[in-house]
Amino acid sequence: MWPIMACSVVALAIVIERFWALRRNRVLPSGLVESIRDWGVAGGVVNQDLESLAGSSPLGKIVAAGLLNQGKGRELVRESIEETGRHVVHELERYLNTLGTIASITPLLGLLGTVVGMIRVFNKITMQGVGDPSVLSGGISEALITTAAGLTVAIPSLMFYRYFRGRVDEFVVGMEQEAMMLMEVAEAGRRARGKSR
Repeated sequence: MWPIMACSVVALAIVIERFWALRRNRVLPSGLVESIRDWGVAGGVVNQDLESLAGSSPLGKIVAAGLLNQGKGRELVRESIEETGRHVVHELERYLNTLGTIASITPLLGLLGTVVGMIRVFNKITMQGVGDPSVLSGGISEALITTAAGLTVAIPSLMFYRYFRGRVDEFVVGMEQEAMMLMEVAEAGRRARGKSR
């Protein structure tokens, strides 16, 4: 039971942390397009803007990588966005493997507890015989509690693991669309400034 309880505490901590970290307004904040337009009108993006953009959100980090390489060709911009995107996705998926592992091992820990409990019951039968049914029923119920506890931890852990995986996939698609749109806005602003000169 102790390993199952430890897994339940870790799983609960991960679920709370992932709910906090995977909020939509934190990952895909609104207002980035307006900020980049404002920078374009004001004369372009400076390094200080890029640093604040990269620190603001995962999407901001991807867009900042693209803006940093903006004048170096479309292919280099795309590569920098993809490379930074892989790092961002890795951060978004943080702790999800641990949650998936907990969902997989807690039923096995419960089963192990049941097997150990049944071994104890059979040892009692060997020593005392089958004359006292309370010895058997107490041992069997104790053994089955570990299986129930393992499943009680595993089922919600698996549900949250799948939920967070789907949420990360949704954010990845959204970040790709937003990053390409923001890069188009930045490119249009750069062209407009070039024509005005």
